[in-house]
Amino acid sequence: MKLKSINIKERMDHYNVTGLSLTLIDNDQISITENYGLLEAVSNKNVNRNSIFNACSISKFLTGMLVMKLTELGLLDLEEDVNKRLVSWKVPDNELTKNKRVTLRNLLSHQSGIIDPEGSFSELHSIKGIPSMVEILEGCSPYCSVPIEVKYEPESEFHYSDAGFCIIQVLIEDVTKKPFKQVVSELIFEPLKMENSTIVTKISEIRKEDFSCGHNKNGEIVDGKYPIYPYPAACGLWTTSSNLAQLVIELMNALKGESKIGISASLAKEMITPQRGKDWTGLGVFLNGSEMEYETTSLGWGIGFQCMMVALPYLEKGAVIMTNTELGVHQMEGIIGEIYKSLMY
Repeated sequence: MKLKSINIKERMDHYNVTGLSLTLIDNDQISITENYGLLEAVSNKNVNRNSIFNACSISKFLTGMLVMKLTELGLLDLEEDVNKRLVSWKVPDNELTKNKRVTLRNLLSHQSGIIDPEGSFSELHSIKGIPSMVEILEGCSPYCSVPIEVKYEPESEFHYSDAGFCIIQVLIEDVTKKPFKQVVSELIFEPLKMENSTIVTKISEIRKEDFSCGHNKNGEIVDGKYPIYPYPAACGLWTTSSNLAQLVIELMNALKGESKIGISASLAKEMITPQRGKDWTGLGVFLNGSEMEYETTSLGWGIGFQCMMVALPYLEKGAVIMTNTELGVHQMEGIIGEIYKSLMY
């Protein structure tokens, strides 16, 4: 991908965007990384190649890749009732699960029958403590005050769900007998040399010299500076635009049978295949277009941050756009949308 004529600095000023990092992928490799602005408003901390942003829900793409790897190892099964391997917590049985059970495929494509309760899955509040995934799923924490259960028959409807990815996290920890953060590091970050990527669940894990502060639509630093979400599989990834691009390239490599982490071409293709009649959702990613030119996307939007990953896997092109400013509008209506529309495929 290449950028058409766009003055990014001018557009950042227009939108009050404090910092931005952009990495483009062409011919299955990083073609350029550009960095603009500041890590923190009214400071001398410039965004550079090592600057780490909150990827927010792009974490779900990372989790999807991890699930494919663990499926390849035989530790997970996309079609199996997740309760068969869950130990710490089980999806509660009810009338809606009699005929169709919740599977990993359902969870990854947001078709599990689970709906996030209203007001749930907010950012971490230190005075409330860090809950376990089981406490969250049981409705025993301020972050989710009612128990998670199936609300409609699996595969009958699409509902975007953070709770579904919390279940995936518990499943991964149960089958590997390791913390989610450790599994991601061993199976994804280390082999792909994503040295500036980490899963953050508490403020003490923030290395302030490299981490970007979050900002609101007026360019002001948000409360706490570094918003954290205690749901790693759903929104715990902090990374650089170039590190995230390496993960996109890994998906492209896997489709060619050249995965560095051991994901087969068939499982990689599953990720970017429409699921259960919903042509816009894959496994941990979203889709647009026709089969060989599917545009694969993942969007991140949280307090103080907005970002986007877009790829055309079969054309070996892609882009990662990360900002440390939450504009209060959909990514496509702000600077990320302007950059996206300026990309030449």
